[in-house]
Amino acid sequence: MRITVCAVGKLKEKYLRDAIAEYSRRLDRYCRLEITEVPDEKIPENAHSAEERAVKEEEGKRLLRCIPDPSRVIALDIRGKGYSSEAFAGRIEEAGLQGISHLTFVIGGSLGLSDAVLSRADEKLSFSQMTFPHQLMRVILLEQIYRAFRIISHEPYHK
Repeated sequence: MRITVCAVGKLKEKYLRDAIAEYSRRLDRYCRLEITEVPDEKIPENAHSAEERAVKEEEGKRLLRCIPDPSRVIALDIRGKGYSSEAFAGRIEEAGLQGISHLTFVIGGSLGLSDAVLSRADEKLSFSQMTFPHQLMRVILLEQIYRAFRIISHEPYHK
C-alpha cells in the first residue's frame, strides 16, 4: 500500500524531524510512505476572518496540487470522525480489501483546511476534540498508521 501525507509547512524542530524519520523507517516494511510539504502562508498579525480565509484558500490550492490521483483522500479535521486505534486499523485494512492501494492524508496549517480541500476529501478524520500543533500532528498520524499496520499484521503493540 502507498501512503502519502500532504502537509502545510516545514518541520523546524529537530525532535519532530527525528520522530518522523523514526516512524518512516518503521513503516518501510508495511507500506511506501511519501511525505510532501507545501509552503505555509504568512498570517497577518490581528488577521480578520477574510484574511484567514484567504490564507486557508492559498494553502488549500497547494495541498490540492500535491494530492496524487487516484488516491483515497483523508483530511485531518477536528470535526471529522474519531476512531479507536483498532477501528482505524480496520479502516486501513478495509481500504486494502476494497482494492484501494493509495491513501493520502492531508494536514492543514495552523488555521486548518480550506473548504476546497475538505470537499475533495473522501473522509474526514479527527484524532481528538483537542487542538494539536499541525507539525506535531504529523508525528501523531505516522505513529497511528504504524500502530494500525502492527494491528493488521497481528503483531504486538502497546495498548
